[in-house]
Amino acid sequence: MLAIRLTKTFMVAALAAFAGLVTIGNLVDYGSNYAFVQHVLSMDDTFPGNALAAARAITDPRLWQLGYGLIIAGEGLTALLFTIAAAAMLAGLRDGRRFARAKAWAVVAAGAGFAVWFLGFMVVGGEYFAMWQSHTWNGQEPAFRFYMTMLAVIIFVSQAEPVEPG
Repeated sequence: MLAIRLTKTFMVAALAAFAGLVTIGNLVDYGSNYAFVQHVLSMDDTFPGNALAAARAITDPRLWQLGYGLIIAGEGLTALLFTIAAAAMLAGLRDGRRFARAKAWAVVAAGAGFAVWFLGFMVVGGEYFAMWQSHTWNGQEPAFRFYMTMLAVIIFVSQAEPVEPG
C-alpha cells in the first residue's frame, strides 16, 4: 500500500536528517563534543581511584582526535546510507519488488548507526571507558534513544507491505 511505503520512506528520511544534523553539528561546533570525547577517553571524571583508568585511559590528544574523527565519520556514513535508502525507497514507491530491494539500504544504514551509538557509545564509551561513572560526560541516555529509534524504524521498515486488493 502506498501510504505504508510513504510512511516508511519518510521515517528513513527522518533518520537521515537526524544523522546528518548530528554530523554537521559535530563539524561546525567541533570543540564542544571534542571535549566530551577527551574527558571520556582520558577517564578523568570517573569514580576516584578507578582501577580501570590506569590501564585504559587515553591521554594523547592525537588519539582523542582520531576517536572523534571516527565518530563523526560513522555518523556521516549513517546519514549517507539513510539518504541513499530513502531515495531508493522513494524511487521504488510504485514497484513492490524495487521498494523491497531498496529497504536493504535502510537495514545497512541502521547497522552503521547501531555501530556508532551502541557499539561506540554504550560498549566502548560506556563500559570500556566507564563513561557511566560520570555525571557530566555520560552520553549513554541520548545514545540509547538514538539507536532504539533506529531499531524501531528498521523493524517497521523491514516488514512486508500488505498486498493491495484487486
